[in-house]
Amino acid sequence: MAEYRTLPEDTQRMPSGVPYIVGNELAERFSFYGMRAILVVFMTTHLRDASGALAPMTPEQAKTAFHTFGMTAYFMPLLGAILSDAWLGKYRTIMIISLGYCLGHAALAVDDTRLGLFIGLTLIAIGAGGIKPCVSAHVGDQFGPRNQHLLERVFGWFYFSINLGSFASQLLIPVLLHRSGPVLAFAIPGILMGLATLIFWMGRNRFAHIPPAGTGFVRELIHEPGRSYVLRLLALTCFISMFWALSEQHGSAWVLQAERMDRELFGVTWLPSQVQAINPVLVLTFIPLTSYVIYPAVGRVFRLTALRKIGIGFLFTAAAFTISAFIEARLDAGAHLHIVWQLFAYVLMTFAEVLIYGTGLEFFYSQAPNRLKSFVMAIFLLSISIGNGVAALVNLVIQDEQGHSRITGASYYLTFAGLMLLTCALFSLYARGFREHRFVQGADDTGTGDPRRAVAANDPSEPEGARS
Repeated sequence: MAEYRTLPEDTQRMPSGVPYIVGNELAERFSFYGMRAILVVFMTTHLRDASGALAPMTPEQAKTAFHTFGMTAYFMPLLGAILSDAWLGKYRTIMIISLGYCLGHAALAVDDTRLGLFIGLTLIAIGAGGIKPCVSAHVGDQFGPRNQHLLERVFGWFYFSINLGSFASQLLIPVLLHRSGPVLAFAIPGILMGLATLIFWMGRNRFAHIPPAGTGFVRELIHEPGRSYVLRLLALTCFISMFWALSEQHGSAWVLQAERMDRELFGVTWLPSQVQAINPVLVLTFIPLTSYVIYPAVGRVFRLTALRKIGIGFLFTAAAFTISAFIEARLDAGAHLHIVWQLFAYVLMTFAEVLIYGTGLEFFYSQAPNRLKSFVMAIFLLSISIGNGVAALVNLVIQDEQGHSRITGASYYLTFAGLMLLTCALFSLYARGFREHRFVQGADDTGTGDPRRAVAANDPSEPEGARS
């Protein structure tokens, strides 16, 4: 059984376990986004039947499958969070589920049929979703009352690592699919997921391990005031989910739109699935730009709260899809459009993502009661699941008997832009009545409790199952 000791808190330096968590996240996100970047192209051009003959999906079928996978992947955080907060603890939950995650990549690499696709995506959805809330909550757990002022900075680096991994993989993996086929293109993300698991295991003795709450998790969840805190964040999740219904389509609808555009830029003809790599590049640019320039400048005019940032992000999202509608209308009219037009939409959508996801990551963690950190982060990620579900449902409903869309052209994008504007209006009413309450590990629910921290001093294989 592990022994727990007080974790010294340097008020100016990052805890020693943080680099291992950030490194794990970088490699894991490379594996996830690299695999996801080529899914639509793989399903519409490389998929085979049991006899080995080509049997690709239609674009609408591929979009439905893509968003169904996304919906499942971001629903699974609820499972991982319950395992983590109530039973296994974050460290063991991440390690166990990561092994199945690696097997999912292996299934995609060795079987290019619909069966291999189903098995691989199912295991990856469970793996990526199951560990996601645990990793983000685990990085926050490394901080206590005396160094909580570093939380916003570390979540910025955490978000930075996500997008660095995403950028690198979305440039490399589509090229591997184009030149070498699906085996190598899916194998490389699998190797990176194995590396992510190894990096996390290497940091086992550096982490602050918060033990699972056991039955206390259930009591906190169903009784007041914990229940109220969770319900109000769940309501906020419903608004954010509409953002993801639009944003996630840069991996489906925008890829298919890019196929019809002139993609020669900087002397290179970019693959349709490579264009989405501009998203993480822009995120890496916008994170320091917003933190050090835009937010301080706007803050001198009016108080830029987390909820105000999210509301502004909704407006930018609607604007991005309005540009997509313009592009689609021009393409349908026979115009020859350069990919730069789509990059304008990416700029607006990515800025919205920084305002919504980048802000929400730290906001949901800070608003979560201490025993429910992983669970509340899962609720935050549930917004991506609901958003993908909305996109998948819309694409399923509008299909005819042959799997082709009944709603075509600019109308498709304008429908989603209108839904986003309606969401923004309703959100503005909800945000007026939201009351913030910050919770920090090492303090009680009033924020004034015992500042001591718990960390496993030995036996890293069982760090979170013991009690002090």
